[in-house]
Amino acid sequence: MHTLPIELVLPQLIEVLSTRSCAVLVAQPGAGKTTQVPLALLQESWLQNKKILMLEPRRLAARAAARYMARLRNEAVGQTIGYRVKNDTCIGPNTRIEVITEGVLTRMLQTDPALEGVGIVIFDEFHERSLHADLGLALCRQSQLLLREDLRILVMSATIEAEPVADMLDQAPIIQSEGRTYPINTHYLSAKQDERLETTVVRSIRQALASDEGSLLVFLPGAAEIHRVAGSLASLQLGKEVEVAPLYGNLAQDAQDRALMPSMPGHRKVVLATSIAETSLTVEGITVVIDSGLMRVPRFSPRTGMTRLTTVPVSAASADQRRGRAGRLGPGVCYRLWTETEQRQLAPSSTPEIREADLAPLALELAAWGVTDPAELVWLDPPPAAAYQQARELLVQLGALHEDGGLSAHGKRMAALGLHPRLAHMVLQAKSLELGALACELAVMLSERDILSSARGRDADVRTRIEVLWRAAQGEQRADVDFGLCRRITAEAKALMQSLGIGPSAQRSSASGLLLAFAYPDRVAQRRSTGRFLLSSGRGAVLPELQALSNERYLVAAELDDSGVESRIYLAAPVLEDELLEAFDGRLQQEQEVLWDSAAGTVKARQRLRLGAIIMKEKPLQEPNPDLLVQALITGIQSESLELLPWNRSARQLQQRVIFLHSYAGEWPDMRDEALLATLEDWLAPHLYGMTSKGSLGRLNLTNILEEMLTWEQRRRLEEWAPTHIQVPSGSRIPIDYSVMESPTLSVRLQEMFGLADTPRIAKGRIPLILHLLSPAQRPVQVTKDLASFWREAYFEVKKDLKGRYPKHYWPDNPMAAIPTNRAKPRV
Repeated sequence: MHTLPIELVLPQLIEVLSTRSCAVLVAQPGAGKTTQVPLALLQESWLQNKKILMLEPRRLAARAAARYMARLRNEAVGQTIGYRVKNDTCIGPNTRIEVITEGVLTRMLQTDPALEGVGIVIFDEFHERSLHADLGLALCRQSQLLLREDLRILVMSATIEAEPVADMLDQAPIIQSEGRTYPINTHYLSAKQDERLETTVVRSIRQALASDEGSLLVFLPGAAEIHRVAGSLASLQLGKEVEVAPLYGNLAQDAQDRALMPSMPGHRKVVLATSIAETSLTVEGITVVIDSGLMRVPRFSPRTGMTRLTTVPVSAASADQRRGRAGRLGPGVCYRLWTETEQRQLAPSSTPEIREADLAPLALELAAWGVTDPAELVWLDPPPAAAYQQARELLVQLGALHEDGGLSAHGKRMAALGLHPRLAHMVLQAKSLELGALACELAVMLSERDILSSARGRDADVRTRIEVLWRAAQGEQRADVDFGLCRRITAEAKALMQSLGIGPSAQRSSASGLLLAFAYPDRVAQRRSTGRFLLSSGRGAVLPELQALSNERYLVAAELDDSGVESRIYLAAPVLEDELLEAFDGRLQQEQEVLWDSAAGTVKARQRLRLGAIIMKEKPLQEPNPDLLVQALITGIQSESLELLPWNRSARQLQQRVIFLHSYAGEWPDMRDEALLATLEDWLAPHLYGMTSKGSLGRLNLTNILEEMLTWEQRRRLEEWAPTHIQVPSGSRIPIDYSVMESPTLSVRLQEMFGLADTPRIAKGRIPLILHLLSPAQRPVQVTKDLASFWREAYFEVKKDLKGRYPKHYWPDNPMAAIPTNRAKPRV
């Protein structure tokens, strides 16, 4: 057997771990670190016959690594080497190396924080930076610092900046293992082609089969693309010597084994894989890699509180990992289905999941650990504060946390289940309603991809899936159903039922909506129109196509995206109003709503029962709070302007007079419309009690109300400083027009001003009035601020022009000596 590159650094690693509690090992894929390192450490004296735990990010890789190490020792899995993954354990009383998935480590730590009986925890493929890996490392580090100084931690990775990890582990030594790969000829697309991804992939596979030797490893973003490509290849009849093998995490065990095994002599294999085959798995016989350059990752939106799978370009590091798979056995070929320009634009590495994931599971685990503030732990990347706070708010809503952040008894039971907190809450609530069996099936089903391959968008009903699951268990066949996935869901649901002591019950899919409401209280949806809904969170949601659920009054959305104004609903179930009222009795909000109805011109008072943004029930409110009525009237006036009030000439004139005085003396109140609107609560509100409509506002005496804004002294001075009228030489009292604040005007017939030398003034003589001197027909003939100048200069021209038109009127030669009159001619 040839020497693996990792063997060259094993002595150095063993020496470091003999004296240090932490180390970082960087080794390229294929170096042998996953299988050789645990075996090399097995007999170390510091281990003291304790166990080695090695974490793998995926179940498939954990099983494969355990089987390979057991084979190296000529043993069966479950003897010295075993594995523990979700719902599948293969260990024995003599097992010393346990290959586990990250969620299993979290459960072990919560049960035994000191990890008694464990000598070292190895984090393999840490560069993937899954949320559970970051959490597991933080918890192990605290356990090491507080409880177990002798516990070793080894972080292994293919591509990672080792220095930050080493710093986190108290300047842990870094051991580098140089990989061994053969030359790889890399081909890029010459230009972006306008065709479907699957078409490009199939064409590249045919080209590689024709021009290259060996088996092919094809990277695709997800299972859906894998199935479409496999279907296209089946129709091409590639020949019996070419085997097409899918490889993804949820694939049945025997199918996974077939994909990993070398092909028979004279045969070739085309392995269609997700990113699961990047690093931790060895696919035998691969010499050609075809890389779509895409991967599917979960993205959590704090804005909506929803997670959706998103297809994104791979990082440059991931692309190099994939390419390296072609150079394990000899010279290889890599076809990259993107251009060299796009290659230069790839991100250097993938974003750690903790920065973009739903943090509700993390927050629950930390609360179970006894930590309320993540800053109490050492993190490579701390959880984002906003997303973490949102996660804690959800846990409070689900009853897992008290308001002070402490873990409740219900939260403790939720954490023990190892499900997402939403689903754990649903299962526990369902058990008390004797719906536990259905809840377990829903919980497992919602944790997996859709069992119906062609229903997305056309049939969002969760009940359809549950009934398909039941019929599949009876052996019913359907072309669009993934029966392998159905079998696994049924098996995992039974295991969950067994762990909770739940027995089988009558099959009743109609309760699905109620159970989903427990898991997704923020996604209860009320119909607004056919196919369109309002979520209790306040967002809109829509069913992409018309279907049976489109006219349901209430739905609960289990899966939806967060794009656009309205989220598209992909999975949902109907729920009855009475079920919601009973289930959320303690969370429903009683509120009084008193609003101005502009169309009706009145205040309407309603009593409402709310579930978040959804109004469940509504009726007229009897005897509403008078203060709320007044506030609603004020809101109506502010929205429709002051014209809603009963203005008359007297009120407007008073307003204008005070506005004029305010412009010259700031101690006078500001009565401009915008100022009055802004201060309605101060000057108008006390007079609105007992009024509810535009009609009732007509009872207001605005003149008196505005006068109340003046002090006693201001009321006394008002007539002196800004009189309503002024007496002119003819004896008439003429009103002053204050509508133009800067220049109050007096419109008066010219003959009534004879004998007056100076322009009349107001504001204690500071402001001359603008005189509009009128003809006998009340038309302006002159506008002036200087009456004396008018008599001297302009009067004679006006007299010449008007005397002929109005011969019966008085036109003296000397206006200063003439008798003023309000008649055609003065009385003698």
